[in-house]
Amino acid sequence: MTSPNKDAVSVLNDLIEFSKDGEKGFKTSAEDVKNPELKSYFLKRSGECGSAAAELQHHVRALGGDPETSTSVSGDLHRKWVDLKSMLTGKDEEAVLNEVERGEDHALKAYKHALEKLTKLNLAPGSEVYALVERQYHGVQRNHDQVKALRNTARARS
Repeated sequence: MTSPNKDAVSVLNDLIEFSKDGEKGFKTSAEDVKNPELKSYFLKRSGECGSAAAELQHHVRALGGDPETSTSVSGDLHRKWVDLKSMLTGKDEEAVLNEVERGEDHALKAYKHALEKLTKLNLAPGSEVYALVERQYHGVQRNHDQVKALRNTARARS
């Protein structure tokens, strides 16, 4: 595997971990809320994160690399914190949404960082890898904005 491919694989594997974190995080959040619409929303987002991870894994293989298959340690710790906080707050909708938004903040930073790294590797906006990461970044941004709006609605009700 060439060095640029090796570096691109590393960037994509980092994003796979974040996507896997999102998949598990949204699934956990769905288990933590009672509101059926919110539960459904979280399960849908969990599936989308799983699809994003699979798409990234496909590109890693195409570049000659071995794709990541697990979540990150920091994501695992965040889910444990969400579980603990949910127990303490009685699985309060606003509290769960706050933690989901925090997770999306981390995902946004990871995708921004990945785009910067790809640019430094001369994998500019014209490349297939850059286009994939940029498209997924916009999806993460939409998720973040939707979660923030849901949190603001929950906050207004309380």
